[in-house]
Amino acid sequence: MRKIIISGLLVLGRLTGFCQAPDSIYFNLYTDSLKKGTYNYINVEGIFPNKRVLPLDTTQLIFASSFGEFHRNSLWIPFEATTEKVDITVTLRANPSYIIRRTIYIKKKED
Repeated sequence: MRKIIISGLLVLGRLTGFCQAPDSIYFNLYTDSLKKGTYNYINVEGIFPNKRVLPLDTTQLIFASSFGEFHRNSLWIPFEATTEKVDITVTLRANPSYIIRRTIYIKKKED
């Protein structure tokens, strides 16, 4: 019985290690501009206490923008957009005082 309890505690400790909040977060964008009429993936990565770097999503982050609409990590910019840039704010759910911001311009020329 004692071995089962100790094993359970070890497993629980190992699982909670994976649920740790990151020490810091940063943008790792795939592009330098946003495209109209499409979902633009906003990649935010976290550096965890064990120095592991992992992409984060809406379970760990809160996304907000000055224009467009977020669907999880993707920002929808409508075709009829007339603004030239979007301010993006990302807040860490585990520590709401930890916020990062980035301004990204909207692509003007067609592909």
